[in-house]
Amino acid sequence: MRDLSLIFKALSDETRLSILALLLKHRELCVCDFEHVLEITQSKSSRHLRYLLNAGLVQDRREAVWVHYRISETLGPEREIILDALEPLLTGERLEELETRLQKWQKMKPRDGVKCKEAAGKAEPRSSGERS
Repeated sequence: MRDLSLIFKALSDETRLSILALLLKHRELCVCDFEHVLEITQSKSSRHLRYLLNAGLVQDRREAVWVHYRISETLGPEREIILDALEPLLTGERLEELETRLQKWQKMKPRDGVKCKEAAGKAEPRSSGERS
């Protein structure tokens, strides 16, 4: 029961559900992808990703200065059932908006060892009405 409680607590946040939706659609994403697409800070994205990691839903991989996340390869039956049930529900207008942002970001994202923060400075500025 404690394990299930941990999983459902991890799923009880809109940002973490957005992260999962993106990871279910894309095999693997970098922390900087979440920062840019969700318009959150590095510390906030890391905190949400750590929550999902501790719940056993995602796993991480380091590559130089970047940390990449993907759906855990060793989910276990409970987590698999939950994610299988959740996947068709994580759709809609909000996900389409995130997909559009991710596509734009990945076109301008550096691939040559430059830190993602440097490219984020070149990203289109947020409008004053958007939340952070």
